Parts: sequence; C-alpha cells; structure tokens
Amino acid sequence: MAGSLAERGVETVEDLLYHLPFRYEDRLHPRPLSSYQVGDMATVIGEVRGTVLLKTRSGQIFEMTVGVIPEMKESQIRDPRDGIGPEPAAEPAMDGLLKPPPVFETVKCLWFNAAYLKDKFHAGQRIALYGKLDGSRSGNALNAPMGSTRFKIVQPTFEILPVEGATGEDAEFTMLEMGRIVPVYHSLGGTTAWGAKLSSRWTRRVMWTVFRELAESSAGNGNIETLPAVLRERLAMPGRMESLEFLHFPPAGTELEALQSAITPAHRRLIFEEFFYLELGLELKRRRMREREGTSFVTDDKVRKALKQILPFKPTGAQKRVLGEIAGDMRSPRPMRRLLQGDVGSGKTIVALEAALIAIENGYQVAMMAPTELLATQHYLQAKKLLKEAVSPTTGKPYRVSLLTGSLDEREKREVRGRIFRGEADLSIGTHALVEEKVDFAKLGLVIVDEQHRFGVQQRFRLMKKPGAGEAPTEPDVLVMTATPIPRTLALTLYGDLDVSVLDELPPGRTPITTRRLPGERAGEVWEFVRKQVKQGRQAYIVYPIIEGERDDQAELDFAPEKEAEAVEERGASGKTGARKAAAAKKAASVKAAEGKATKVVKGKGSSKAAPKQPAMFLRAKLRAATEMFEELQQGALSGMKLGLLHGRMSADDKEVTMARFKRGELDVLVSTTVIEVGVDVPNATVMVIDHAERFGLAQLHQLRGRVGRGANKSYCVLMTGEKVSPEGEARLDAMVATENGFELAELDLKQRGPGEFFGTRQAGMPELRVADLVRDREMLELAKVEAARFTEGPDPAISKAEKDAVWARLKRQWQRKYGLVEA
Repeated sequence: MAGSLAERGVETVEDLLYHLPFRYEDRLHPRPLSSYQVGDMATVIGEVRGTVLLKTRSGQIFEMTVGVIPEMKESQIRDPRDGIGPEPAAEPAMDGLLKPPPVFETVKCLWFNAAYLKDKFHAGQRIALYGKLDGSRSGNALNAPMGSTRFKIVQPTFEILPVEGATGEDAEFTMLEMGRIVPVYHSLGGTTAWGAKLSSRWTRRVMWTVFRELAESSAGNGNIETLPAVLRERLAMPGRMESLEFLHFPPAGTELEALQSAITPAHRRLIFEEFFYLELGLELKRRRMREREGTSFVTDDKVRKALKQILPFKPTGAQKRVLGEIAGDMRSPRPMRRLLQGDVGSGKTIVALEAALIAIENGYQVAMMAPTELLATQHYLQAKKLLKEAVSPTTGKPYRVSLLTGSLDEREKREVRGRIFRGEADLSIGTHALVEEKVDFAKLGLVIVDEQHRFGVQQRFRLMKKPGAGEAPTEPDVLVMTATPIPRTLALTLYGDLDVSVLDELPPGRTPITTRRLPGERAGEVWEFVRKQVKQGRQAYIVYPIIEGERDDQAELDFAPEKEAEAVEERGASGKTGARKAAAAKKAASVKAAEGKATKVVKGKGSSKAAPKQPAMFLRAKLRAATEMFEELQQGALSGMKLGLLHGRMSADDKEVTMARFKRGELDVLVSTTVIEVGVDVPNATVMVIDHAERFGLAQLHQLRGRVGRGANKSYCVLMTGEKVSPEGEARLDAMVATENGFELAELDLKQRGPGEFFGTRQAGMPELRVADLVRDREMLELAKVEAARFTEGPDPAISKAEKDAVWARLKRQWQRKYGLVEA
C-alpha cells in the first residue's frame, strides 16, 4: 500500500492531508430528480429497486433501477464532530435516509461489459450515484412505476451507503457517509493489507482518524502553522489545520457551491500558502542567479557589423527593443536568463541568431536546442542560409554551423561532437542530443532553447552546465524562446525566474489570414478552392490529426478532448485535469467506470481474448488520416496535381527531402500531420486546410495557421470539422475565426484546458499544484508574488525570527523535494 501511495505523491501524513476532495456530495439535502435537466451532472441518493444483466450483440449491459429519496428532514442531521445528535429512536417512523420512504421517481443506471456488478448490488441497498443525466426514451425501468423514469445515467460512479444499526466506531464512520456534505476523493490506488481498495470511503475514514488523533496530541495545538501569524492576520486567513479540516469535513451550514468553486476562506488560505511558497522559491532563484558569475560580452563595432550582415529586412521596432534588452543582459557580468516570446511570425528566430552572433564575435560557442528534428533542421537550414555569405569581422572567417540530432548515425555524431569539443562549431543546433553526457563544448557562452514548454526543466539545466572543461566556472547566458504565447499566470510560474521580452509587432510583408470553418460534407468546395489557388501559382497545406487508420494514440498529436463536457469527474473542484496523455485519448469516448471498479482481462493459454466490442453509442467517429487521404486526394479531388506526404514516422532524411521539394515549388500540396506545426516557412504557401479541426487545441490551430500568410499574397485557413463538435470545440473554432491574436487565443486555451494540458505538466516542469489552480486563482497568485517579494526583501519586523526560520526551512524541505525550485 505504501508503494501505491508514494506513486501518487503521498509519503507523509501532511501529503495525505493535502489530498483534498475534488468534489462534494450533498447527502444532507439531496436534490430531487425533478430539479435536474438532461445533460446535468447529478448527485443522486436512492435505493436499489432491481438489477438485470442484459446480453446484446455488442456485449453485456448491466442495468440497475434506483428509486430516489426525497430531501432529509432537519431533525435527522447528526454531526460526528460533535459526537451528539438525535438518536434514531427520536424518529419513530425511521423515514428519511435511514429508511427510504416511498419512491416517487426512478433513474436507470447502465454499465457496459460489467457483469461483475451483478453480485455487488441487491434490492434495498442505499446508494449514492454521480454522473451525467441523459433522457430515458423508454420512460420506464425495471421494477419502476410506469412513466416514473425520466433519466438514465451511463457508467455512473457509485458508493454503497452503510447499513443502519451500526454501533461503536462503525456508527461514527456511518455518520461520515450520510446526513452531511460528503467529500469525494480521487482514488489513491492499491489496496490495504486485507484487500480493501483505497476508495473515497477508505480515505474519509483515514482522514477522520488522523484529525481525531492530531486533536488529541500536542501536534494539533497550532505548532504546525506554515504562515507567519502577522501575515495571516493582515490577510484575514484562518489557520492551516483549521482550513484542512474544514475542507475534508465541511461543517453543517457550509454552502455546497462555495466548496465546489473553491472560494471558501479555507480554500483561500491553502491556495495562498501554495502560491506563496512557489513564488518564494522563484524569488530566491532570481536572487541567487544575480549572485552567480557569468560572462560580460562586448557589443562593439565588430558586433554591430556582424549583425547587419544577417538582417534580410528592416527590423521592426519591437525587434530593436528586444535585441537591446538581450544585449544589455549579455553585457552584464551576471548570467542572462530571459524569455523571448511573441506571436507566430514575429521574427523570434532572427533575434535569437543576432544574440548568437554577439556571443560568437566574443569568441564563445552557442547551442540552440529545438524539441523536434524537423524544427532543429529548419533552424539549421535557416541559419546556414542567413550566414552563407557572412564573414566574422573578428576572425575574418565564415561562421561554422553544426547540426546534432538523434537520427544521425554514430560516425556522424562522433564527428559533430568532435567539432563541438575542439571549438570548431560556432553555432550548434540540435535536439535533446545536445544535452547528452558525451557532448562537451570548448567554450559555451549562450544557450538558446526553442519551444521551451516541450522540454523538461532539467534538460535546460543540464545544457546550462556545459561551459566546457578547463574554463572558469561561469554559467552561459540562456535565452528561452516559445512560439506559443504564454499567459501571464504561466509566465509567473513556469518562467518565474526569467526576465521577459515580448515581440508584439509583425514584420512588414505579413498579410492578414482569412479564416473560415466548414463542415466535412462541404469538402468538395474546399478542394476546388485549393485547385484554384494552385492554378494561380500558390501552394497549400492539408493537415490531418492522425497518420493512418483509426488510431489516435500517436505521440506527435495534441488532441483536444472529445468528451470535454463529460470530463467533470476528472477535473474536480480543484480544476486539475492532469496532462492529456496520447494513450488515454483513445479512451476519451468512454465514461469513467464506477469508483472502485476492477478491470477484468480474459486471457486464454498462449493467446489473449479480444476486448468486448463497445456498444454503438460509444464508438468514435472514424478519423480521416494523412496516409489514406494522401492516396484518396491524389487519385480523386486533387488528381493531376503534385502532392507530397509528411508525417512523424518518416525518417529525418525523407522529411527533409519532402520539405525541400515543397519549398522549391516542386510540390503543389503538402499533406501532413502536425509535424509542420512550427518552424516551417514557405512564403508561397497561401492555403492551410485543417481537417477535424475540432480535435486540435487552440495553440496547435494557431501554430498551423501561422504556416501561411508569410508572403505578400492573400492567405486562407480553412477549418473542416467532423460530425460532432463539443461546446468547447465550438468555442475554439469561433475564437480562431474571430482573431489572429495569439495572446488572446492562449488565454482562452489556458482557461479551457488548464495549465497541465496547456503544456503537459511533467514535460514542462510545471509545479503540480495540490490546491491552487492557475486559471481560477490568478488574483491570489498576484498577491502571493507581492507577499513573497516583500518577505524576501524585508519582512515585517513583527514576524519573529523563529517564524522566518520556519518559512525558509519549509521552503527548503518541502518545495525543494517536490520541484527543485531553488536549485534547478
């Protein structure tokens, strides 16, 4: 059990206490079914009236009818924290939750391929259900009065309520399950020593025991506070243990909506605490960075002459301003830590290459790391093109550019690594291969990280630690670029230790892009438009969400959830969604199985049995795939035109050849997946068609659209949709049509998906917040940043030395253990 808990970050009692409920159920005043509408997420308290296991062509369906219990009477409320309350004998009729009254309404519950449930339920059991209400077409359910069944719930989570008549400790625990607002927890996984699952019921009972024992011991007397008393009083915040107990076991009278929305004083206190320590760690990082030894680069006439050689056009005012900020940092004896962000096509790469020339002209090497081989190759080719005729004013020699990626054979890798080690490579561009232990630089002065959100923080850290053997222990300057505009809340956390430069101006020659959305059945009109554009000498991209077949578990994809409206169970009150893993996307069409459900896999000897076929209502619509549509378009709607195919499974050489042919105009149309999302620059391409556009996140859609509009000709983006589009998908598509502003789109994307999905929590190095939510709690984050800076610079003299020491000790112990914020 300890291993299962540790996998979920629960290693101490404190970790367990911060495993907060993700939603709450009102089992004190349950709402009657008549108060709900189809589509609502509902908590239903009722009695099992009957069950049946149905066999269909597509598999077994377990059906259960639940009779709904009316609202409890106030006289039946008992609060276990008081240890007192009306005894059952005080209600002679034993009505209410302890003995269900006559059933007025029923609800039908359905589970697919869940034969194991037939032995779990029996008539008369009390049960709590949670799920999405769908209309019941039959109007009737098993053992229910005719016409009493308005709703059905497919795959609801459930909890069987305790039996009446419990005594002793069981009676106390029974009061945790009913007659109150009940916390619901994400499963901690695993089982106890006696085989019980770590379900919500187990968690509630353990939490109750922990609080009771803390109250009885000296540990519960307030000596485990984490915020100075003066700070709490000034901000009117309750104590830590008081807040934790409130959220685990809300007292009678607490508003359910306030709990679900995380706006109670207890929430406010714990959210602030989490942000305060996060910002305190980042503030300490910034201060320590200013104490480190870096390189003072010179920006003299030779450097200015070098910069003028690579400017293909007159720089924008924003580019001049940002380059000035970067040059100022590079002249400082302290290491530069700067984030360069801007919208698609704002000229970030040119600015980064200018920064590289400053370092090179000072006799240092530069490393540029990109997340994909395609993007690394694009940067390499662009740098070679810009520096082709350039000569270093300092050495009088051409600039030496090297490419190091994982797909190179071992001989080529050794040659590149040798040139880097001997100082024969001025600019080294590559993927994660640059951070391998075998790669050593002779004199590394600047690190440029492109599309930082796709890297782990530790990868950036390892590259920073490669200044070269024999050199003084100075750290290279670091310039982080991201093509995805970063909302302010994320910039304050993910990049909280970096200074920020923003390119908010597009270079001359960029034309506005007309964006339209069309249903898939109008594809013929789209292909005709593509033909017209090609006849005018233009080129087009056609992007599909998957490579081949009906699979959607391919790693290069960034799907928007298909069943977004039904994802409430996963998001919970804290707003967390978790990072969307591609393998999990394949299961998006099925609703989460019952709480505590064990998945059964039937296997025969030497072979495995195929999983039961899902009922038709759960089958995904078939996705059009790049490889199949390439063949279909080549032989059909776009026959006679020169088509190319590009996707992530092709070798680096094949991808490079295909892109080169498209750039030279040898291909009219490039059929692709999202591998062209960033770094591709073909000014003659004027049409971007994105099929199944509802499946992509806003950031990806915006990046893909940014592949066109790079020349003087009018450009277009066509968003083709599938049969069904979720409300969130509609919002994304509407936003794409309404604006080209990447910062506005980034804010909406963050609001819809949450920070974990916006970047992918672990991949991005985003702190996995336990209570706070970056979207919901922006104001509290701003407050925590101000208070953390104040505490670091000069804390309130009323704060005792013991409290200050306790804060710094907690930062070092707890936050360093989880995030490495102070050192990385």
